[in-house]
Amino acid sequence: MGNLIAIVGRPNVGKSTLFNRLTGTRQAIVSAEAGTTRDRQYGKTIWNGREISLVDTGGWVVNSDDIFEEEIRKQVLIAAEEADLILFMVDVKNGVTDLDSEVAGILRRTKLPVLLVANKADNNEDRFYAAEFYALGLGDPYCISAATGSGTGDLLDAIVERLKPETEEENEDILPRIAVVGRPNAGKSSLINAFIGENRHIVTDIAGTTRDSILTRYNKFGFDFYLVDTAGIRRKNKVTEDLEFYSVMRSIRAIEHSDVCILMIDATRGIESQDMNIFQLIQRNNKSLVVVVNKWDIAADKSQKAMKHFEETIRSRMAPFSDFPVIFASALTKQRIFRVLETAKDVYLNRKFHVSTSKLNEEMLPLIEAYPPPSIKGKYIKIKYCMQLPTTQVPSFVFYANLPQYVKEPYKRFLENKIRERWNFSGTPIQIFIRQK
Repeated sequence: MGNLIAIVGRPNVGKSTLFNRLTGTRQAIVSAEAGTTRDRQYGKTIWNGREISLVDTGGWVVNSDDIFEEEIRKQVLIAAEEADLILFMVDVKNGVTDLDSEVAGILRRTKLPVLLVANKADNNEDRFYAAEFYALGLGDPYCISAATGSGTGDLLDAIVERLKPETEEENEDILPRIAVVGRPNAGKSSLINAFIGENRHIVTDIAGTTRDSILTRYNKFGFDFYLVDTAGIRRKNKVTEDLEFYSVMRSIRAIEHSDVCILMIDATRGIESQDMNIFQLIQRNNKSLVVVVNKWDIAADKSQKAMKHFEETIRSRMAPFSDFPVIFASALTKQRIFRVLETAKDVYLNRKFHVSTSKLNEEMLPLIEAYPPPSIKGKYIKIKYCMQLPTTQVPSFVFYANLPQYVKEPYKRFLENKIRERWNFSGTPIQIFIRQK
C-alpha cells in the first residue's frame, strides 16, 4: 500500500502550488513570502484508481537564514526515510542553486525513487533551460507549470508507475486495528507497554505491508485486535526526534492503517498545535477517535473541576466534531488503562453499527418535518426518505431531497447531531449525503 509521497525542494519553487494542484484544493496558504505554508501539508488524491497521499514539506521550515538550510536538509532526510517516493522540485527560472545540488546529493544516496520536477516551465524556451538539471544526477526532469497545471498529468502517470503495485492486504482480518498516536513524549510507548505488559510472548508481531507499521496482535482479557505500532524502527539519528514534521510524517502511516486512533495528550502540557495537526490527520482519514489525557497522576490540579475544564477545552478546540470519549489516565501507574482498551473497542463497534432503515425513518422524518431545511429563494426543500448506506468505511447516511443542492452544511450538522442523540456513534465520524430522490 506504499503511496506516501513527499514534495521537497528549497523555498519558493512552488511546492504548495503543486500540492494544491494535485490534491485539487486551495488548502495550503500560498503567498510569495518564503516559508508561509503551515499545517495544511497533507492531502490525498486519486489518479488512475490509485489513492496517493501527499505531504508538502514546505510548511515545516523555521524561517531564519542560519538554520534555514539546516532545517531543509533535516526535512529531506526525514522525508527520504518515511516516504515511498520523493518529488524534488526545482525552478527553471532560477536554474541550479547550491542548495539544489546539496539536496540532490542527499537524495542520490537514498534508495528511494525520486522524480525531478522542473517547475515554472511556462513555455518551450523554459523547457530548453530545464536541460541543466541533468547535472543533478537524478534523471530526466519533468517540466511542469504548477500554476497552470501543464505537465501535471504526465507527472501523476510517472508517480503511479513508480509506486509499488497494489498488494492486497495480506491480513484482511476482521480484527480492529488500533493506533496510538500523539506527539513525541506524550507517552505513546508507555501506553503500549502498559497494554502489553511484560508478557511480550502473548503478543505476536506481524510485519505490516508498509515498511514500518508493525501490527501487533493483542489477545487477552477478552480483547482481540491489532495495535498498529509505528515505533517499529527506531531512528539512528536522534537529531530529528524533536521535529514537529517528523512526528506528523510518522503519524500518517499509523493513522492511514488503523480503524481507531488513540490520541495521547500530555496533561502537563495541555493541547498544542501539534496535537491539533495530528487530530486533523485523523479527521481527514475518517478514523474513529479516543482521546487519552496521559500523565494525569502528575497533573498540577487533579480535581473534578479541573478535569471537566480540560475536557471542555479539548472538545471546543476540536469542534465541530466533539462526540468522542476523553479518558484521563496514566500509562505509568496504569490508572484507567483498561478503560482505554474497553473504550477503543466500543468506539470500533460504534463504527460498525448499522441503523435499520425503518427505524431511521421513524425517528428522523418527524424531526425533519418539525425542523425542515430553511427555504431558499422561496423554494421549499422536502426530505421524504433516508437510509444508512451498507458497507461503508464510516457510518454514512443518505437523505433524499427534492433540491439537494440547497441543503447546506449547518443543516447537515443538525441531522448528524440528531442521529448522534438517538444512536451511539461516539468516537466515530459520520458522513451525511443529500441526494436527489
